Amino acid sequence: MLFQHVIKSLCCLITTASVRRVSMDLVTFLVLTLSSLILLSLWRQSSRRRKLPPGPTPLPIIGNFLQIDVKNISQSLTKFSKTYGPVFTLYLGSQPTVILHGYEAIKEALIDNGEKFSGRGSYPMIENVTKGFGIVFSNGNRWKEMRRFTIMTFRNLGIGKRNIEDRVQEEAQCLVEELRKTKGSPCDPSLILNCAPCNVICSITFQNHFDYKDKEMLTFMEKVNENLKIMSSPWMQVCNSFPSLIDYFPGTHHKIAKNINYMKSYLLKKIEEHQESLDSLDINNPRDFIDCFLIKMEQEKHNPKTEFTCENLIFTASDLFAAGTETTSTTLRYSLLLLLKYPEVTAKVQEEIDHVIGRHRSPCMQDRHHMPYTDAVLHEIQRYIDLLPTSLPHALTCDMKFRDYFIPKGTTVIASLTSVLYDDKEFPNPEKFDPSHFLDENGKVKKSDYFFPFSTGKRICVGEGLARTELFLFLTTILQNFNLKSPVDLKELDTNPVANGFVSVPPKFQICFIPI
Repeated sequence: MLFQHVIKSLCCLITTASVRRVSMDLVTFLVLTLSSLILLSLWRQSSRRRKLPPGPTPLPIIGNFLQIDVKNISQSLTKFSKTYGPVFTLYLGSQPTVILHGYEAIKEALIDNGEKFSGRGSYPMIENVTKGFGIVFSNGNRWKEMRRFTIMTFRNLGIGKRNIEDRVQEEAQCLVEELRKTKGSPCDPSLILNCAPCNVICSITFQNHFDYKDKEMLTFMEKVNENLKIMSSPWMQVCNSFPSLIDYFPGTHHKIAKNINYMKSYLLKKIEEHQESLDSLDINNPRDFIDCFLIKMEQEKHNPKTEFTCENLIFTASDLFAAGTETTSTTLRYSLLLLLKYPEVTAKVQEEIDHVIGRHRSPCMQDRHHMPYTDAVLHEIQRYIDLLPTSLPHALTCDMKFRDYFIPKGTTVIASLTSVLYDDKEFPNPEKFDPSHFLDENGKVKKSDYFFPFSTGKRICVGEGLARTELFLFLTTILQNFNLKSPVDLKELDTNPVANGFVSVPPKFQICFIPI
């Protein structure tokens, strides 16, 4: 807040100065005010830091921001942990953020004390648009209601059951047909891999299936993709640490609001179409998520405190698209890059596919139990790509004592998932892509408590089951039908992410799908 007031004052001064000369008295007043704010900020930080976990000394207003590499936040957190331990405090701006580093600290907080750490931490750029609606960025009773309803609805619509498996299998065949159209020529698979999980989410949310060339769907996905890339950029890490920049400075962050408003309008049309046919609908047989939500809205229309509103429906549906489309397609894209880079791994997976499934039927989820190597490869892909390096920020729902430290209610908490997925005791040589990280001496799948690709605790991804189903069925169906070939030398394939602020974004690459 102090930084916001200073920025506003400076902006007013600059604007005024462009019109008339600022008097010395005003300049003196501003300098004295700024000095007082800095001293007040130092005093507040000093008094708060005494009870919080240890950490590097913050500078006034900007905190520890200059000590963090915004291009590789996880690496910076690892360096701090070596000095301050597994629980430490950083000031990202003027506000303290408690960092959890390593399996033990994260488990103790997010699992053992899950309810107390179940708040959603501050994410100013998104909050400005969503106003706390939806499921991902909401808090308190609203979050509990939306999460409970979403999980129940997913279950009723067949997520985790044969019903949704059939949908994914059908989409996997559509995906294969699209890949055949490339005729073995080099192509960027990003667009096609976006369409497949998007169609699955569309079928769940509003029972639509789009052609892979449908302009409406492609535009919608383009908005989702662009937002994710912006949110993963170093500039967005700056904006979230200094929220005043969002309003007063130009930049790509302004596209986020425009894209979300486009998505909101698109979903509102779908909702209105559903509302028109709601009266003729058998409420015991809803077609999709929107139907289920509208029925619940009707049941709760006389409840003045209901969370089942049109605004919540729009942003919950939007959250389902963002979380269920881009993260899955990014994982699929990264998977193909790794399978290209390590052809010996791909060959073993295809050998297992030939042995268990063959060439004359579609893969099903039951097959996974008989394919330990493939299962281990999928686990290792998710571990290695570290899709959500710091997950989304959590927040304390009450004051609490944690490891002899006092953490006030509302304090933002960041869990370094990288520190768990790359733990060198649990995963020897974690920087190496190695499926044996998840295989025992007998070649069976080895489960690990350190496998946190979807985060953990109360805020774990509600679509985890769907994502696992899509990842297995899409990849096995692709490898059942195609050999993968790189148009460039394998040594030139770079598997390092091009951005990893919000999600780890793989570099662009070309691939040839050679029909088997």
